[in-house]
Amino acid sequence: MAMATSDRIRALVTDNEIVVFMKGVPAAPQCGFSAGVVKVLEAIGRPYVGVNVLDDPFLREGIKEYSDWPTLPQVYVRGEFIGGCDIVRDMYAAGELQALLAGQSA
Repeated sequence: MAMATSDRIRALVTDNEIVVFMKGVPAAPQCGFSAGVVKVLEAIGRPYVGVNVLDDPFLREGIKEYSDWPTLPQVYVRGEFIGGCDIVRDMYAAGELQALLAGQSA
């Protein structure tokens, strides 16, 4: 991974409370898993940054290396990798994601 890509990812995840590396944009997700994450985050109602990895092949591969997670989307909260669609949905269903965003433990 090029250092510039790694630095770019690090800046995105540390400068924003919630970041989703996804296929497409929040207004128009390009895969069902990305759409699932957007649906959960929209239900919570917190602002987040959606990063379209389809626009940048270096970012698309770089984020997988950065997190050591092979699939997209990838969700970060306050710089910490949370997981993909299934993990985010499960955390939301259990109330864990809402607690995390409120700064509490579930």
